Amino acid sequence: MRVLLLCSAFNGLSQRIHRELALLDCEVSVQLATGEAAMERAVADFLPRLIICPYLVHRIPASIWRKTPCLVVHPGIEGDRGPSSLDWAIDSNCTEWGVTLLQANGEMDAGDIWGSVSFPLRAAGKAGHYRREVTAAAALLVKRAIASMQDPAFRPRPLLPEKAPGRLLPPMTQADRAIDWRRDATDTVIAKLRAADSAPGVCEEIAGKTVFLYGVRRETALSGDAGAFIASSNGALCRATADGAVWLLQARRKGGIKLPAARVLVPLLDKALPELEQIAEPVRDIRVERRGDVAYLYFEFPGGAMDSLQCLRLLRHYRELQASDAKVLVLMGGEDFWSNGLHLHVIEAAANPAQESWENICAIDDLVEAIVNTPRQITVAALRANAGAGGAMMALACDHVVVREGVVLSPHYRTMGLYGSEYWTYLLPRRVGQKVAASLTEKCLPLLAAEALQTGYADEVFDEDWHIFGRELEQFCEEIARSRRFERHLKAKRDLRAADEKRKPLQQYRDEELEKMRATFFDAESEYHRARRHFVYKIPAKETPAHLRRQRRKVRFWQRPVFSQPFS
Repeated sequence: MRVLLLCSAFNGLSQRIHRELALLDCEVSVQLATGEAAMERAVADFLPRLIICPYLVHRIPASIWRKTPCLVVHPGIEGDRGPSSLDWAIDSNCTEWGVTLLQANGEMDAGDIWGSVSFPLRAAGKAGHYRREVTAAAALLVKRAIASMQDPAFRPRPLLPEKAPGRLLPPMTQADRAIDWRRDATDTVIAKLRAADSAPGVCEEIAGKTVFLYGVRRETALSGDAGAFIASSNGALCRATADGAVWLLQARRKGGIKLPAARVLVPLLDKALPELEQIAEPVRDIRVERRGDVAYLYFEFPGGAMDSLQCLRLLRHYRELQASDAKVLVLMGGEDFWSNGLHLHVIEAAANPAQESWENICAIDDLVEAIVNTPRQITVAALRANAGAGGAMMALACDHVVVREGVVLSPHYRTMGLYGSEYWTYLLPRRVGQKVAASLTEKCLPLLAAEALQTGYADEVFDEDWHIFGRELEQFCEEIARSRRFERHLKAKRDLRAADEKRKPLQQYRDEELEKMRATFFDAESEYHRARRHFVYKIPAKETPAHLRRQRRKVRFWQRPVFSQPFS
């Protein structure tokens, strides 16, 4: 079946749907919503039987939806309509929400219903829900829709507004999102910030400047005058509410880019913050949990990006675990992302982006080198969430790679104009072979968990349900630690590393990669600088990248049933 993905951006949800369709043996092409003429031309050229819109903030031309069925993923329950669906649900503290697959017509979110899925609304930000529950529900609904296309008796059902649980809501404005720091309780502040994460943020005036606030964590011990900034920790700022305090994780000035909150706000408030307390522990973006002989290392970095300082801090924690008596070390990443490598926002904001890029990649390489050279423990990369670029390569430094079903991986660099480092020229071919490694890094297509298993990138794929995955992962790691052949496995690991080192030293891989990276970083005219700037400032593409148009992949390996339910 020919399926066209029509989307405003090829984001995580669009990538997941793209690969799910490929696994169903659909012929898939992508068209970014770069203009009405471009969309019409893509439909005329590809002649799809079905158009799916996983993430679309533009209107579909009537000339398209009148001729070809267009299914729109709406992150709301049946009857819910409007562009701020998930925002209102979180702001209103709803306990359950859902996703509806609608057929486009002349009225926004009012078309016939192809299916809907509900899920519990946990205590998390909008972006977190979108990447986990919304994406899983959308994938399920799209797979059901493909199956329905094969059923001559199937008919979508009309939306009956008077019977549907949802309703039409207006776009949420900054007036709706506004925080009254002197009157609003901590719960209210958290709900507002979660509803605005990771876009558009909560707008307010600070020291006469317009800023946008993103990301929040509750503070349980500190307090102060409502509205006052009272402490900083690992780039976050603590601000007092009417009955407590919260940590603000990121911020940006109007017209600027998103950065750690302290980096944006402290310069504005410097004279007003003479006694700002520096605290290391409250915002624990890096933490360790020890369960018996297994140590779990979490690194919860906003956006999954790691700047030089974060890499150094993570390396210190990892070195401590290497020196411990733990038998298995598990790299857990964060809840929203496992890792995405270089911190492009910090690099863009640096006085010397080329030098910051260099220091950042060297710091990541130091971390990857330490993971590769871990002779006393078995290491596990537990990819609970998506990973990309250097982060996707870093996972391969571990002895075992375990992926949660539905996770999307992007093990390539070329779309950012980079050759790449993180020892990928050693780690990726070692895992998947030279031919597959070349395909992954040159075609620049995403890789779904099932595909990662088939190619050899991953060793295990566990359940998509977050809690079931956690139990399966814990059992897997405990079995490694308790194995009677544990010491034999360690010896085999050391022998293999020694043989690889003799064949080609690890340092040589690093030197060769960094030679190319350095040339790119310090070339002011390189594509990397333009691509990075477009990425951090969210400048939309003018046309659909050639590698996303008309891709086809035959299914030749195991996949889960179309109607498997990802929710507990």
